[in-house]
Amino acid sequence: MISQAYEKAVEVLRHCARPKGFYASGLLGGYEAVWARDSMITSLGASLVGNEFEKPFRRSLETLAKHQSDLGQIPNCVGSYNLDRQSDVTFNSIDSTLWFIIGHYVYALAFGTTKMLQVQQKNIARAIVWLSFQDPNEDKLLAQQPTMDWQDAFPHKYGRTINTHALYYAALRFINHNKLAKYIKSIINGQTQKYLSLYSPRLGYYLPWAWKNHDGDLEHEEWFDSLGNILAIITGLATPTIARRILRYIEKEKINEPAPCKAIWPPIKRGDKEWHSYFSKCDARQPYHYLNAGIWPFIGGFYVAALVKAKQFKKAEAALKKLAAANLKIIKNPDSPDFIIATDKRKTFTATELKKIRQKEFNEWLHGRTGKPMGEPYQAWSAGTYIYAYACVKQRKVIFFD
Repeated sequence: MISQAYEKAVEVLRHCARPKGFYASGLLGGYEAVWARDSMITSLGASLVGNEFEKPFRRSLETLAKHQSDLGQIPNCVGSYNLDRQSDVTFNSIDSTLWFIIGHYVYALAFGTTKMLQVQQKNIARAIVWLSFQDPNEDKLLAQQPTMDWQDAFPHKYGRTINTHALYYAALRFINHNKLAKYIKSIINGQTQKYLSLYSPRLGYYLPWAWKNHDGDLEHEEWFDSLGNILAIITGLATPTIARRILRYIEKEKINEPAPCKAIWPPIKRGDKEWHSYFSKCDARQPYHYLNAGIWPFIGGFYVAALVKAKQFKKAEAALKKLAAANLKIIKNPDSPDFIIATDKRKTFTATELKKIRQKEFNEWLHGRTGKPMGEPYQAWSAGTYIYAYACVKQRKVIFFD
């Protein structure tokens, strides 16, 4: 099953590889555009399949650099991927710029060349400058506004987030800003300036976000951000002790069941103090759906790598097998949202034909309790991170970040 999923993952990436780079989904009616985070995360695994995907990885970097803002921000997305949402170039994200920087160094390591680093040296420098201005408190930490990372509008978070600082730590290490990286690590882990820390010894994991402290009343929430905590392990932001505590928490709460890994824990329900009125309008309004404790296979790929980082090799292989089974599931009768119907009309496919085309593997997410596949099939980052996890298990190291 592990090998079968690997072969299918490579096939998925072949469908996602387009002239402008990696599309987030490889099927009609899916996410037919280049997202910064999706394409770079996808490329972690794609770059390990010989040289087959060198070109779409490079084109993704070139597409993003071409549309970099005057201020240095990297786009969230480039491309009008459906008729419902014309999004030629969209911004308003912080992780896109971070993944752009990381992507260049991954490309250099994967293909043994610094050419892209040289060609886009100015773009990378401008991206670093833009990030440096996301520091309103002048404490060397990054602050973000709501909806500015992969989770978008759900859950609500702002200020210092663990997802952003895990990526920032990795980016700083790649560009050899090691003194600043060490400084940030000491703050986030509560070794210095504890009032700015994101690690909670009481909870045993990093807070998803925190902002100002009002005489002991800290603006923060305590739900578990799976991706942020797992990335902290992979990048080395988490100390070995903190990493073990995070992995124990995941097992204790069964966040890695029935497949790795649920996006958050616990799910947020209407009436909870974390609930906002606009949550009722998004796909995450139901517990165990979408971002609300739904299972995201791309996070599962990173989870496998985190287990490898902690040298828990048997657990990593077992998690990889569960991830393979999850990725190979097929939606037998996929729903057809309005934007798919619109795309169908543009592409001259009937809705019935389009549904048949979309009965594929490597779905975007799965139900958090039942493991039923949902969302978009042939998802690039589900495939890319599976290949990445497969290689990490095989090589017994966290590739690019060790």
